[in-house]
Amino acid sequence: MNNKVVLSNGRSASWPHTVVIYTDGASRGNPGLASFGLTVMDSEEEKIFEEAQTLGIATNNVAEYKGIQRALELAVQNNVKNLTIKTDSQLVVRQLKGEYKIKSPNLKLIHNQCSLLIQKIPEWNCIHVFRENNKRADELANLALDSAP
Repeated sequence: MNNKVVLSNGRSASWPHTVVIYTDGASRGNPGLASFGLTVMDSEEEKIFEEAQTLGIATNNVAEYKGIQRALELAVQNNVKNLTIKTDSQLVVRQLKGEYKIKSPNLKLIHNQCSLLIQKIPEWNCIHVFRENNKRADELANLALDSAP
């Protein structure tokens, strides 16, 4: 798939130094058409920015990681000093924190890219949340899939 659907809304610059980013990945088929969605909130839980993007054919775990990678890229670009990422992928949270090993070469590559970005953020945390507490990111990931050609 060559065409990527990218949906974004909100301000993409001049973020506060402390943000929370909710992320979710989706794959219809696993592997299948995949996407991620993310929502950036300030410390008062006011939405700053949101984005959804299709990824082509990928597994759900790759989609989850790609959402987190994009969240980290945005945080670095916007000079965020204190980042909390919330995702419903317990596997990815535990791998990012070094609690689980990564066997998949595809995930190792994305994990390494995330690790390099994390080093540029003074304070960060990645927290597992249940799906019902991650509704907007999930909705955005599915919206990207629904909008795909």
